[in-house]
Amino acid sequence: MNVKNKTIVVTGGGAGMGRELVLNLLSREAKVAAVDINESALAETKKLAGAKASNLSTHLLNITDREAVGKFPEELISKYGQVDGLINNAGIIQPFVKVNDLDYTIIDRVMNVDFYGTLYMIKAFLPHFLKRPEASIVNVSSMGGLFPVPGESVYGAAKAAVKLLTEGLQSELRNTNVNVTLIIPGGIATDIKFNSGADKNHKNDAEMQKAAIKPVQPSKAAEIIIDSMENNKQSVLIGKDIKALNFIYKISPRFAKNLINKQMKAHVPD
Repeated sequence: MNVKNKTIVVTGGGAGMGRELVLNLLSREAKVAAVDINESALAETKKLAGAKASNLSTHLLNITDREAVGKFPEELISKYGQVDGLINNAGIIQPFVKVNDLDYTIIDRVMNVDFYGTLYMIKAFLPHFLKRPEASIVNVSSMGGLFPVPGESVYGAAKAAVKLLTEGLQSELRNTNVNVTLIIPGGIATDIKFNSGADKNHKNDAEMQKAAIKPVQPSKAAEIIIDSMENNKQSVLIGKDIKALNFIYKISPRFAKNLINKQMKAHVPD
């Protein structure tokens, strides 16, 4: 689906990869509805859009509020006339804490934002998409949804649920006008840990990043995602790290798990 002149919704559009997705779409002459829970972040995205801000609307929305999300499509349809695409980018991670020590409040928050927020947005927009000549849903999962990462087990479970939900939708919608794309990023150079309230260990983060493969810049990741959307791709891995680990995991899951454990040792308290 060519995004030119199409109306695309982007969740988490106030910062990081979500902001870059918004700016990339605007550069391709799409109309964009940027959704976020942070009003000042949305304002900054609009400022960065510059002259293209006339094609951008910003919307303060908590995607975990099912009732509010359910009303959102009609708000956009009344403004734009139609909506053609949805990029479920919004997400948070948990603090690097083992399941045994993780508070239920955090568990609920991660599952609500990462899985249920994605599900609510899909359920809200899909009936409208099925009436369009063509439409696109893009769901962002994570490397943590493919491989077991100690200290991020609940986050991984939420993102694994997004992966299976996306693949299920691909099967259910295979004979319709709605294409569904699964995006699985590896390391992206964003502030997700800070924005999630999980940034507790700056020193160890820096040490791990020195040892890891250089993360993909958000602008590059956004470019890959929009290209994938336009080309109706089914599934896309972003980053050398996830591609390498995916190859290793297929050969020897045990070796891959040990490798991940070694890399995460600085993060996860005993």
